[in-house]
Amino acid sequence: MTKADLVDKVTSLGDLTRRDGEVIVDTMFESVIGALRADDKVEIRGFGSFRTRKRNPRIGRNPKTGARVDVPAKRVPFFKPAKELRDLVNSEAKARTESDNHVDPHHPPPM
Repeated sequence: MTKADLVDKVTSLGDLTRRDGEVIVDTMFESVIGALRADDKVEIRGFGSFRTRKRNPRIGRNPKTGARVDVPAKRVPFFKPAKELRDLVNSEAKARTESDNHVDPHHPPPM
C-alpha cells in the first residue's frame, strides 16, 4: 500500500475531498516523525508503538576497497507491533494456508 492508496482509503470513509485526505495522512506522519525527533514514544493501541533506538559507534568496512570506516552513533526508528496486530496478521495467513490446502473434489489440482 502506498501513501496515495492510504489517502484514497481515508477519503472514501466520509465526505472528504482528496486534499482533506492528504492533509490528514500528512498530519499523522508529521506527528509521528516530530515525536520521534523529540525522542518521544508514539503508541497506538492495538496497532503498535514507534520509538527510536540508539546505535553505538562502530568500525565498518568499505565493501569496494575494504578500508576501515568509522560509523558514528545514531538513532534509528523502530516499530514494535501490538499483540492484536500480530494476531490479526497471523490469523489471515493461517486462514489463507487452510484455504490453499483445501482440495476441490470436482477439480483436483494437476499432477
